[in-house]
Amino acid sequence: MRLLPEPVRRLAAWCVVLLLVAGVGWVGVLLCGEFRTAVTPVLLALLGTALLGPLYRWLVRVGVRPSLAAGLTCVAVVAVVGGALYIVVSALVGSGGQIVSSLRSAAQSIARHFGAAGTGLDDLAGKARELLGKFGATAASNVISGVSVVAEGIAMAVLALLLVFFFLRDSHRALAALRSLAPGGTADMLEAIARRAFAAMEGFMRGTTFIAFIDALCITVGLLILRVPGAVGLGALVLVGAYIPYLGAFISGAVAVLVALADRGFVIALWALGVVLAVQVLEGHVLQPVIQSRTVQMHPAVVMVTITAGASVAGILGMLLAVPLTAAAFGVGAELRGRYGGTAEPPADAPPDTPRAP
Repeated sequence: MRLLPEPVRRLAAWCVVLLLVAGVGWVGVLLCGEFRTAVTPVLLALLGTALLGPLYRWLVRVGVRPSLAAGLTCVAVVAVVGGALYIVVSALVGSGGQIVSSLRSAAQSIARHFGAAGTGLDDLAGKARELLGKFGATAASNVISGVSVVAEGIAMAVLALLLVFFFLRDSHRALAALRSLAPGGTADMLEAIARRAFAAMEGFMRGTTFIAFIDALCITVGLLILRVPGAVGLGALVLVGAYIPYLGAFISGAVAVLVALADRGFVIALWALGVVLAVQVLEGHVLQPVIQSRTVQMHPAVVMVTITAGASVAGILGMLLAVPLTAAAFGVGAELRGRYGGTAEPPADAPPDTPRAP
């Protein structure tokens, strides 16, 4: 190694470090995949705890016992999520036939205006019901597998809800356990890293929820003005889909436009599309920079790569978990830079009078 120049030796050392980190990360992903029925509820519970922490702390401050406050918080989650699912399903059930019929009418209109160029769209719309029937037959042939997947999902959801209860009630015990397991004199550093990671996740979830409420409210008002049926349910769908950046907004917006097309026609569907696009522009250029200015910031390219990686590892669930977990990783990186990188940002356990970088 002495025969190699200093820059080459440093490059080789960095390559070894990167390979070790990548290998450890890949083994961790494989282990999480093998134990997904246990790991997934824990991750979902962490996200739920980060989102519901302010409500739990408010209940404790007003005098509610910690166990009762955690229970009330979990009940509120079940009520809100169940109500949103009921509204979405009731708004969308029975609209499939109307959507297919409206797509066929729109394709025929385009074919009349554009001649042969629109014939393919007409054929596609005419075969949409046949395609849906074939898909239904395929799904029916795998009904046993589907029931097992649904049962597994329900079990993981129940476990995640129970874990949220314990995480909310016993968070102080978790920090004490972390400090007791820390080797040497690293207890303060590990606690600061854990606090920073959770704070980054909490800030991201809180900001995303607030932005989702604004998006859902604006789209609901727009659809009500356009007299689109099921506007409240479609707004609830926008609220739920906002937790998957970009793709969630695209899917929920597409459903809203299709429902408008099914009941109100092609022109109203175009207006609904305009409402959805206007809300997305408002979110990207105003809400995201203003509301999440004090949380972990990630470039849109990083978010898209993270979502793609999460989808390749765990499908839709991976897309849901990828961004907040990456936000937590960014928080850990910021904490380590503040401690060892010589930056202006102090560690999370600095005294209150220590100035913080914005």
